[in-house]
Formats: sequence, structure tokens, C-alpha cells
Amino acid sequence: MSKPVKITFIGAGSTVFAKNIIGDCLLRPALAGAHFALMDIDPERLSESEIVISKMVSSLGARATVSCHQDQREALEGSDFVVVAFQIGGYEPCTVTDFEIPKSYGLRQTIGDTLGIGGIMRGLRTVPHLWGICEDMRAVCPDALMLQYVNPMAINTWAISEKYPDIRQVGLCHSVPLTAAELAEDLDVDLSRLRYKVGGINHMAFYLHLHEVLDDGSTRDLYPTLKKLHASGAIPKTDNLWNPRCPNYVRYEVMQKLGYFVTESSEHFAEYVPWFIKEGRKDLIDRFSIPLDEYPKRCIEQVADWKEQAKAFLGPDPIEVKASPEYASEIINAVVTNTPTTIYGNVPNHGLIDALPKGCAVEVPCLIDSNGVQPTRVDGIPPQLTALMRTNVSVQELTVRALVDEAPEHVYHAAMLDPHTAAELDLDQICGLVDDLISAHGQWLPNWLAADRQAA
Repeated sequence: MSKPVKITFIGAGSTVFAKNIIGDCLLRPALAGAHFALMDIDPERLSESEIVISKMVSSLGARATVSCHQDQREALEGSDFVVVAFQIGGYEPCTVTDFEIPKSYGLRQTIGDTLGIGGIMRGLRTVPHLWGICEDMRAVCPDALMLQYVNPMAINTWAISEKYPDIRQVGLCHSVPLTAAELAEDLDVDLSRLRYKVGGINHMAFYLHLHEVLDDGSTRDLYPTLKKLHASGAIPKTDNLWNPRCPNYVRYEVMQKLGYFVTESSEHFAEYVPWFIKEGRKDLIDRFSIPLDEYPKRCIEQVADWKEQAKAFLGPDPIEVKASPEYASEIINAVVTNTPTTIYGNVPNHGLIDALPKGCAVEVPCLIDSNGVQPTRVDGIPPQLTALMRTNVSVQELTVRALVDEAPEHVYHAAMLDPHTAAELDLDQICGLVDDLISAHGQWLPNWLAADRQAA
């Protein structure tokens, strides 16, 4: 009898996310007997996750087993797949710091986890811990596949491939399928009939083709209809928003100006460019309904939501397990059963998009089967789109170089090149802001960076 598939979840104290990913796996026959190793540094949250996951196994009558670990290498021993989902420094103190100090300089943010000064700082806090996982994987599960769900996704993916090129990894984000669902809703088209091709970088990939499959098997280009509906004011629809603070005006404006629809939400995209959040331009904030300080609000709401959900999850009743839109179980199932599937993944750019730098993290279609993740080349991205992507890639590159080379000066360079930061602050302000953030984050940053700041 072959040994069960071992799936290790690093950051398993993220109970709702762990529930979704592991629940998806339990719904797949080939994975229902897997061993799930849960690892987190917070014993209370780890215990909660163990209760929830064990209840799901029992509710489904699955054969899966569960173990809990606070030692990372122990959890990784013999793993086939490693799912990573954590937030270094948490909402408090680190996310609060990432928002409040920039605000004191007049620099406002919406999400602050991908690019901008918030994304840079999060990358500096996060990458060393991802490297630590890679080091342990080399020692105890060198052939395992890492499924990485951590932001800033592009910085993380690039930094892992730069220092640990032997580690099999893919960065996963749900923006492509969720945006497809939003577009289907706006267009009144059945999602199952959409056919699209996407390419670019995480949170700034674009729908290069967007078609509907008709009854006779032919297809029609949906872009003319999408643009016509937007020009008429019929979309974006605002009567069924998942978050009423976040209507989708920014992305449609970008589509009208650049010709294509971007994969990440309007609240994210507003802070990747210099066009929408500008000092003295409340008219822009109002016109595009940009939700400033959105991520801190969500953090507070998610904590409250979890307290409510926990009453049910940790109570005596069985847990209903429903499929989520996440890619993880689809990837694991495809590898284990050699059943090919295609997902959108973040991988190093080795000949995949010519107009972007070699080695940077790109988001492209990936074939998955028993051979693992096989990314595909994306040609024909219009030059205005790759030019826009490069403004973000430059920030990612400088952050990665700071980390790999232990070069504090590149942290400042990354902030100077960030489109939104540079549009709002002058060079002295940017340097002062970085100084203050490094000092405030202290122990959460790599030793070489904190030590350099103290020496200065």
C-alpha cells in the first residue's frame, strides 16, 4: 500500500483559508485519504484549525489524518506538497504601521500588500521566512511542490527563484478566475461560456482575449460589448457588490484608456499607478469611489467574522464542506492523478514574456499534470501594457535585490521608483518615510536591515 499524500500547511492558524484549501482536497477522492500536517507558531490558532479540519474529515467520513506542529522542519518532513499562507507581523503591529506612518507623510493607501511602500515593507518582512521554508524543504522534502499564497506575490516568487532555484514553486492568486466571474456578471454571460487568455504580472495581468462560446461552437469577441456597456453607464453593476465600499470604476477607466481589462480589483489597482490617488484631488477619490485605508478595515471585519464563524465551527455540529475557487486542490489532484488541468500561476520569467525582464515573476497559463507546473509562453501583449507592468516590476526588482544582496540602499531606491509614492512625495520625504518605517518595524525586518538603520 502506497503512503498517503502528505500536504503540509504552513500558517495553518489562518483557519478560514486552511478550511477552504483542505476542504477542497477532502472533496477529491484521490486526496480524501491524505495526511494534513498543520503548522503555525500560534498554539491557540493552531488548535482551532485542528478542531475545524478534524471535524471536516469526520463530517465527510474521509480517511484523512491530521497532525499539528509548531516546528516547521518537523511538519515538512516527507511532504509532497507545501501550502504557505501567512502574514508576518499580522494586522497589529505591522499592517497598522504600514498605513499610519505613510499617512503622516501625506501618502495614502488602499490595500498596501502588493506594491507601494506597504508592499515593499511586507516583502522585506516576508521573504526571509519563505527562504527559511525553502531551506527546510531542501533538507527534508526536496521534491515537494510549494503552493505559495502569500503577498507580495510577485516579490516573493522572484526572491524564492533567485535564491532557491531548485525549489519547485508556484505563486497562486484568485484574481484571474474571480475577475472572470465579475465580467460574466456584468456581461450577463454564463461563466462556463467564457474563454479568455491572460498574461502579465500578478495583480497587473490583462485579459488579452475575452470571448463567449456560442451554441454552434463558434465564439464572439466580448470586448466591443464590454466597452459599449461601460460607455453607456450600464456597467459596472453596483447592485450586487461583495463589498459596497469597492465599486469597480478604476478598472473600467483603465480599460477605456489602455484597451484591456486588468485582473486585480479597482481598490488594489488604484495604488499601483500615479493616476487616481493624488493630493488635493478629492474629485478623483469621489469620482472613482476609491476606498482609502480599505485593508485595515477588512482586517478588523475579518477578525469579527471569524469570531462569529468560530462559534459554529468549534461547536458540536458537523461542518458543511463546499468547494472554494482556490487552485490548490486542483493542482494537487492533477499532479497525484496525472489528470491534466490548466491554471494561472506566478512563475519566474524564463522566456515566457519577452518584453519583461528575465527572472521576474510573471502570471501566465500553466499546464499541471504529474510533471508538475509547466508554464506556457504568452506572446502579443500590447506595448502599453508591458510598459505599465515594467513600472511595477522595477519596484519588485529593487526589493528583491535589497533582500538577495542585503543592500539597504535598494529599499530606498524601490520606494523612489514606486509610481504612487513618487507621485505624492519628494525624494527627502521618501527617504524619511523609509527611515521611519525601518525603525518602527525593527525586529520584524531582516537583521542586516535593522542593524544598518541602528548603525546610521
